[in-house]
Amino acid sequence: MASLMELKEIFRSADAVCFDVDSTVIREEGIDELAKFCGVGDAVAEMTRRAMGGTVTFKAALTARLGLIRPSYEQVQKLISDNPPQLTPGIRELVSRLHQRGVQVFLVSGGFQSIVEHVALQLNIPTANVFANRLKFYFNGEKYAGFDETQPTAESGGKGKVITHLKEQFHFKKVVMIGDGATDMEACPPGDCFIGFGGNVVRKQVKEKAKWYISHFDELLKELEER
Repeated sequence: MASLMELKEIFRSADAVCFDVDSTVIREEGIDELAKFCGVGDAVAEMTRRAMGGTVTFKAALTARLGLIRPSYEQVQKLISDNPPQLTPGIRELVSRLHQRGVQVFLVSGGFQSIVEHVALQLNIPTANVFANRLKFYFNGEKYAGFDETQPTAESGGKGKVITHLKEQFHFKKVVMIGDGATDMEACPPGDCFIGFGGNVVRKQVKEKAKWYISHFDELLKELEER
């Protein structure tokens, strides 16, 4: 097991950094915001808590939550325009600094592609570097028709599969995963370093088990300045 000092060195010399999005890059849980917008907020928030704590499989929780919400295409677009995701303080500066160093930045999320792509745009991250779940709608574009279950991010262990894919495709030597939840921690290995993030919400299991746990992205900016 790598020591904290070794993890910091991996972060400083990483080829790629993958960020979770909900409650990490943005302050909210996108699925909870969509549920509130569609009038089923409380029921879905409870399911999210169980999913993030690692007590149910991600796919089972996603299926159940979306089955309650059943969002239309129009509702998803209206949520983004009326209540755009709020970036977590410090993330813009951190991503910019990583880009300056030539580090590839990816958003790897159990959230929804349309919302995550909106976030990527704000951070100058190419949409090709977004891995998230895709909602499906019936041919008239209105009614909810499920989600694309073939996406790796639709199931437990999916974020690790994305990192394996990135290593194979780009021959990255060191990939870092940063996130607040159990699904992020599970991605290392194959990720080389996990950094737990508690700036928006603290997941007890993650805080207790992560060797490196931060509460603000400034902590990572300082690490980069040391080299």
